[in-house]
Amino acid sequence: MRALVVTSVGVTCAAALTLPLATPAASAPAPHSASARPPSMSPEAPGAGPPSAQVEATTTEATTTEAATREAPAPDTSQAEPLKAESAAEPAGSTQSLPLAPLATPSDRVAGAPAAQGLPQRDARPFSLVGVVWDDAEAELHGTVQVRTRATGTTRWSDWQDVETHNAEHAADLGSAEREGRTVRGATAPLWVGDSDGVEVRVRPEAPDPQDRAATSVPLPEGMRLELVDPGEGPGDDRAPEPARGAPAGRAAAVPAGFADTPATTAALPEVLTAETAAASAVNAELAELGATVIPALSRAQTLESVELAPGAKPYIGPRPGIVTRKGWGADEKLREKNFAYTKTVKAAFVHHSATGNNYTCKQAPSVLRSIYRYHVKSSGWRDFGYNFAVDKCGNIYEGRAGGVTKAVLGAHTLGFNSNTMGIAVLGSYASTNPPAAAVTAVSKLTAWKLGLFGGNPKGKVTLVSGGSNKYKAGVKVKMNVISGHRDGFATECPGARLYKKLGTARTSSAKLQGR
Repeated sequence: MRALVVTSVGVTCAAALTLPLATPAASAPAPHSASARPPSMSPEAPGAGPPSAQVEATTTEATTTEAATREAPAPDTSQAEPLKAESAAEPAGSTQSLPLAPLATPSDRVAGAPAAQGLPQRDARPFSLVGVVWDDAEAELHGTVQVRTRATGTTRWSDWQDVETHNAEHAADLGSAEREGRTVRGATAPLWVGDSDGVEVRVRPEAPDPQDRAATSVPLPEGMRLELVDPGEGPGDDRAPEPARGAPAGRAAAVPAGFADTPATTAALPEVLTAETAAASAVNAELAELGATVIPALSRAQTLESVELAPGAKPYIGPRPGIVTRKGWGADEKLREKNFAYTKTVKAAFVHHSATGNNYTCKQAPSVLRSIYRYHVKSSGWRDFGYNFAVDKCGNIYEGRAGGVTKAVLGAHTLGFNSNTMGIAVLGSYASTNPPAAAVTAVSKLTAWKLGLFGGNPKGKVTLVSGGSNKYKAGVKVKMNVISGHRDGFATECPGARLYKKLGTARTSSAKLQGR
């Protein structure tokens, strides 16, 4: 389905990427159901700021000649204008992109099998997240990827860690403007490794079935590179986190930026925002002040007062949860594409796990988000952060892809089913680890509110039309739960077996919060 794109208003851009298949629109689309409308459907919803020139053809900064840039490289120009008064500059961050090379042939290698690739132990500039990318987004990596890292300033190396290789299902739909109008690359899932300054990586092709004499190994994708992402510094990095909690609506409280369901206090001195940051914040202007780091929680009664209901409509909308804004987690708004893209409505929510591992603290969650964001845009070639929302292990909820938390923002989270849905990523890996109860509760709160704005019943079913996946061909109508796991739309392990088992609980709780 063709997405609607809202362009910048009053923002001068030196350079901008456009989506040739998308149609500019003067307003965000109306919600699906007549029973309730999101509180903000403003006629002007500016995008913001230019992406780095030729972002499709480059990852970004390499540390040595070995880390040569890709064809048609462009420098990383993501530094934002400094803010006045007590405000800090937007986080710069960086990405080191290192080409992989054939590794020494092991003595037990099967004759004719493709050689493993990787990098031996080496020093690097500080980084916190790793991933492997390759040239062809349609190519699958059939094999294993493992990394070891060295904690910054030490001689201590980690054990080998597995990197999730099957990541193609987290992407824009085939044929969409985001996929066709950019140079998108194949990529593993990103892995959070913490503050590191040394790395070793090995990529081994999948061995052929020994029982099948005709079977051969599938070659590894061409152009593989190791991406080392430094998230830069951002709000909340030096403050202790606390689990998300409810707070009386309207009560101002001084809180760490991005960690509580209460509004942040107004700065004593005026803050000057970059045009890009102001535009990303302006689409939430009816929910919080311009430049706010947190959209405050509301009671259910206050939530119902904030939306316009159709005559006689049942107000099945959960209380608005507190949401950490993009500014709250420190998104560098110059990284993303200029425009906001919308779909028609939000019929369903797909729950994911980020597969970035569980070795992060809630204090580090903003850094994890900035790292994933940079990996999605700079390394994978996407227009923005892929998910519409994220949830950390303490139950804090974060705004994901820019465009407005009440609006039907088109994401890149569930290949084949990005239209008319939203994607929620629970930070962590939950194939064999139980998700924290706080995270499941946060999913319930978020879906009760957001689906309610569009008339969605969390315990109901909905029919979606596939845009094409490895499970459903393009054009096939599929009946799904309104709250589904990623594996319901694509043959994948996501969101992990343990998190998937909790979705029934999330549906029941979400419906209860809506008053059903």
